[in-house]
Amino acid sequence: MEDTLKSAPPETKEGAHGLQQGPVHVLPGDKERLLEDGPALCLSGGGYRAMLFHTGVLWRLNEFGYLPKLRRISSVSGGSITAGLLAMRWDSLDFSNGTAPSFREQVVDPIMKLASHTIDIWAGLKGIFWFGSISKYVASSYKKYLFGETTLREITSKDPQSAPFFVFNSTSVQSGVLWRFTRDYMWDYRVGKIVGRTVPLAIAITASSAFPPFLSPLTLRFEASDFVPDSGTDMQGDKFRDRVVLTDGGVYDNLGLETVWKNFKTVLVSDAGGGFDIEDNPKRNWLSHTYRTLNTIDNQVRSLRKRQVVDSYIAGIRSGSFWSIRSDIAGDYSVPNMLDCPVSRTTELANISTRLGKLDPVTQKRLINWGYAITDSAMRKFVDTNLTPPSDFPFPDVKV
Repeated sequence: MEDTLKSAPPETKEGAHGLQQGPVHVLPGDKERLLEDGPALCLSGGGYRAMLFHTGVLWRLNEFGYLPKLRRISSVSGGSITAGLLAMRWDSLDFSNGTAPSFREQVVDPIMKLASHTIDIWAGLKGIFWFGSISKYVASSYKKYLFGETTLREITSKDPQSAPFFVFNSTSVQSGVLWRFTRDYMWDYRVGKIVGRTVPLAIAITASSAFPPFLSPLTLRFEASDFVPDSGTDMQGDKFRDRVVLTDGGVYDNLGLETVWKNFKTVLVSDAGGGFDIEDNPKRNWLSHTYRTLNTIDNQVRSLRKRQVVDSYIAGIRSGSFWSIRSDIAGDYSVPNMLDCPVSRTTELANISTRLGKLDPVTQKRLINWGYAITDSAMRKFVDTNLTPPSDFPFPDVKV
């Protein structure tokens, strides 16, 4: 984001939304912005781990009757896979009573089917030894298992005004800022906006989940005339518009926060990103060192954005809740009749590698259960204390 953080007086509250509370920081101008009531939802990256965790998040939000209330869903990487399927199936989900009875059949089951297939290794091998880019083969798998030939323009097409506005975020390697895919436009605020031209949903999700270095980049070709005149800032020249080079949305914003932050008062953030462990003797070979360095950068960006979100809640500028795959549900989100989620078990799930690699059915169910459970507690503790507690996990046979 363009704004810089400034300090406010220390806040005495501790443990809010699982954050170790220090001085509160707010963004300049936040208090003066006219914000929509929302709510808006952000789904982070994290490969299949995030895809399944966020599936549990959406499952519980559906039971709460919150899915049709959402005005925007902003996602990156693994979160975009889940959000993309929800967007594609939105028109066939019946929310007439507030909840979609067919949510499991239309959203959960296809996601679990995809999680039973490894995409990243095979796409990498094909991209290296056959013709075509790695991203091409990732997109082909997304088309095969989830999205078919559906285009961005076709999502939520029956009544787009009543559906959430879906934003799938990628990062422009050229401009260093977000490239946003939506049903109505594609946009890099520096290069410009494209209206009236669409791409396959699978391509948008591939761009959003193109984690570097192996699945990145994805290149799109356009004509300069595709861009709305004067819709960018300092990079509107033809050399930036005929070829757009994209990488994972999490490179710039792994929480998917930026595309909702300046517009909505109620912001829900689901973080399934990877963790960062200290190392007394980090490996020095170039591959391990590069991976460690990327994780360090990601951890710093994520920490700053998390602080930004939680401090805004504490300062009363925004409402909502932040929850994480690494949350201590009993310590920070305790509510009556909460589901039992031992930290030792949820930490195992949080430490699953960030990959598009096959996961066994039990692990899939555990990840979905964990996303479901932490969303239940976070919503009932920080958003609406009158929400009804759950009877059990979606998959009670495995719990977390």
